[in-house]
Amino acid sequence: MKAYRIAALAVAASLMSALAYAQAKPEQQIEYRQSAMTVTARSVGVLSAMAKGDIPFNKDVAQQHAALIASISDLPLTAGAFGPGTDKGAPTKADPKVWSEADKFKAGYDKFIQAAKAMPAAAVDQKSLQAALGNLGKTCKGCHDDYRQK
Repeated sequence: MKAYRIAALAVAASLMSALAYAQAKPEQQIEYRQSAMTVTARSVGVLSAMAKGDIPFNKDVAQQHAALIASISDLPLTAGAFGPGTDKGAPTKADPKVWSEADKFKAGYDKFIQAAKAMPAAAVDQKSLQAALGNLGKTCKGCHDDYRQK
């Protein structure tokens, strides 16, 4: 629970600084988007373990992680973390197609956001969580297959 609170505070700080980051250097933008993805992956990991039965389903914990995923899902787009020039400046696995196919990338990312925003409503029982995670996972895989370097 303590780790969740720390992550939530970090996300809150990120939210407050999103506008400042929109004008940040490319390497800062890259680090920002990677941080958002890392926090998302951590919460998806906990939810996946619950969905698989590897850890007991806990509705309160599931809803906290689902809400966190939903709340930060759009940060990389709204804060400009995939903006012009953010293809260079720091190590990144983002494929150059993110920028050359910006409209297609955004459409795929929008599907992720939509699936992420549906997570809190689904985090009420293991079966609903499984279905929502399956949908979320498809959106992640779609972008990673097309827009993430191997």
